[in-house]
Amino acid sequence: MIPGSANPLLLKSAAAAGGLQIERSLRFNSSDSGFLSRVPGTAGNRTIYTWSTWIKRSGLGEYHLFRATSDSSNYTEVYFGSNDKLNFQNVVGGSANTRFVTTQVFRDTSAWYHLVFSINGSTAAKLYVNGVEVTAFDTTVGPGSSNHQINNTVSHTIGSSASSSYANFYLTNIHLIDGQALTPSSFTETDATTGQLIPKTYTGSYGTNGFNLLFADNSSNTASTLGKDYSGLGNNWTPNNLSVTAGAGNDSLVDSPTNYGTDTGVGGTVRGNYATLNPLNAGPSTTLSNGNLFFTFTSASSRLCTSTIGMSSGKWYWEGTFATGDFSGTSGLGIAKPPINLSDSVDQSNVYAYHANGQKFVNGDHGSSFGATYTTSDIIGIAFNADTGELFGYKNGSLQGTIATGLTVGPYFSVVNSYSNSSWDINYGQRAFAYTAPSGFKGLCTQNLPAPLVTKSNTVMDVALYTGTGASQSITGLAFSPDLVWIKSRSSGALEHNLVDTVRGTNAYLYSNSTRAEQTISTNLTAFNSDGFSLGTGGDVNTNSATFVGWTWDAGTSTVSNTAGSITSQVRANATAGFSVVTWTAGAGIYTVGHGLGVKPAMIIHKCRSNAETWLVRHVSIGDSGVLVLDTTAAAGTIAFGGTNTSTVFYNQDAVTTTSGRTMVAYCFAPVVGYSSFGSYTGNGSSDGPFVYTGFKVKWLMIKRSDASGNGWYIMDATRTTYNVGASILEAQSSGSEYSASFIDFLSNGFKLRATGGDINSGTIIYAAFAEAPFNYSRAR
Repeated sequence: MIPGSANPLLLKSAAAAGGLQIERSLRFNSSDSGFLSRVPGTAGNRTIYTWSTWIKRSGLGEYHLFRATSDSSNYTEVYFGSNDKLNFQNVVGGSANTRFVTTQVFRDTSAWYHLVFSINGSTAAKLYVNGVEVTAFDTTVGPGSSNHQINNTVSHTIGSSASSSYANFYLTNIHLIDGQALTPSSFTETDATTGQLIPKTYTGSYGTNGFNLLFADNSSNTASTLGKDYSGLGNNWTPNNLSVTAGAGNDSLVDSPTNYGTDTGVGGTVRGNYATLNPLNAGPSTTLSNGNLFFTFTSASSRLCTSTIGMSSGKWYWEGTFATGDFSGTSGLGIAKPPINLSDSVDQSNVYAYHANGQKFVNGDHGSSFGATYTTSDIIGIAFNADTGELFGYKNGSLQGTIATGLTVGPYFSVVNSYSNSSWDINYGQRAFAYTAPSGFKGLCTQNLPAPLVTKSNTVMDVALYTGTGASQSITGLAFSPDLVWIKSRSSGALEHNLVDTVRGTNAYLYSNSTRAEQTISTNLTAFNSDGFSLGTGGDVNTNSATFVGWTWDAGTSTVSNTAGSITSQVRANATAGFSVVTWTAGAGIYTVGHGLGVKPAMIIHKCRSNAETWLVRHVSIGDSGVLVLDTTAAAGTIAFGGTNTSTVFYNQDAVTTTSGRTMVAYCFAPVVGYSSFGSYTGNGSSDGPFVYTGFKVKWLMIKRSDASGNGWYIMDATRTTYNVGASILEAQSSGSEYSASFIDFLSNGFKLRATGGDINSGTIIYAAFAEAPFNYSRAR
């Protein structure tokens, strides 16, 4: 994987916190048998209630969130199944009279979900994820009319089942509302700055057995402190095998769905979504536990695991305690920049680490003298200055030296390596550090991440779905006036991809699936509006009853003449969003064209307007002389364009662009931290495919295998497919209609391949991705 490099100029200070600030969460670790318990003294309403929680998953598979049990034949429970689908059921006499199993899978372990389940007798049972009602279920039974065990005077547990299985996740701000069926609006709101769901204070009544658990008092692990009910009813819960003792076993952490606070370097102070080790990017035979902060490798070899947050700028500090293992081998702590081999040691390219044997391993240098050796219980500190590219190693608070310099093109990830049954306890700052971080260095947390200039991604890129009418209509609801609209029918394979932009005008059309020259049509898209676009009667974009998608981008407010190149171009550019539309008239020989972005483009898509020619795609992952063709499935080739593209111009020297007098258009894209990413990954042919970090929750993704032909340009988006697993696919080189495939999870910080197909998970695949939300604020998907 080679995510697009970050541009430190496209950053600003973190956005201010809003809504209810959640101070702490409680970590549940299955190997500790940790859970909460309560037996109500009085029965409440057993047919009408609402349950709400914030949850950050750490382990995948079957884990119980909330359960009330009368006996083995009568119980009510909410749990993740072994297939990671969310289940609710009420079992009466051994049979479920109410049961719902989602089609959606929940495999994002890098951020927080908000869940609400409400039951209104036999009338309605509703499930909401991140404020949106779930409507796709694999199983639906009921709801039946029988009483539930929730709110009965029986055993209630959080984090365990009656069969004594225990959970792996973080929970906070849990509500039970006894006697009311509510919606997420009672517990959450949309943040005005980020557009994302955040907690708010619940102001209603709780009924008889209602409660609110915040886990804010960790002075002890009793029912009146850690298990305290903040509803005012005193319905406290008893903690079982949950620790508040300082150190790696402390289950009371400041990992929170709300960002706030100032980091002083001591750890355990700033609130936000903290980095953990990433189970979606770990080597085989590795085990993560303790909220994905404890890493164990159970074989006589080496394996790696990276963090859930990447570092492209800023100063970062974390600690690892070498818990057990072989101290003479290649166990180590440091950073890595993909691509790396997770089934190998830190003795490889793109890895920089301090080893137990006292050596430093730098980019595959096979080890050199560095500092002191370390053993069990020693605390290793890693400090990474991503602004200057310097990496430092510490042992028990003492600086050992500089591991590496010049590491300025990120993102880099914290990496841990275990060898021969060894293990590590990691702390990114979600609890107090053993040693204060160097001055200016901070814990790896979303509150400390610099916020991207594009705080709300839907203000510069969005996806519009509509149904054709055959009559004039306006497509509204965008938060900007689009400058590029790419329209494709979802239901009809007879209708082509239509690309129209504000620089060429509403009547000028190109087709990504065709080499045809620009067509002039006055009845298709008739206007670019402040919140969308208007359509005429043209069948290509408005056929009656056909369904359509419109992918839209904002290229700024004006078109100007750009003289940065040797040929003057017309440019409409939105440098903040890293996108420009460029037109020019071709010259002869080598010449340059100004693009207006201020940084080097990572992807350029250009087409001859006046003649029938192929679409050329230039992408950062295939180099300045590499080229792909958008209208075919061909592998990447090379063209001597004449020079290296820069922050102001791109070069042209090929048969298409150097025929004097031809008119041309280019769509230029640059990476913007938290909003857009352009890179590549290497497939592994496994259903546990590569994880690709983008630094944001993905909304739009295009992938293409570059090292082999016969593989299409797959375009997916989170508007057409709103949940994992799967994707609704259109192919840029084909007029074919939309089809579905279950091969990818969109995540809060990137995407994960989930199928073995050679076109998406073999060889080298390039990608272009745009955000639904920056990772700073995104919710798990």
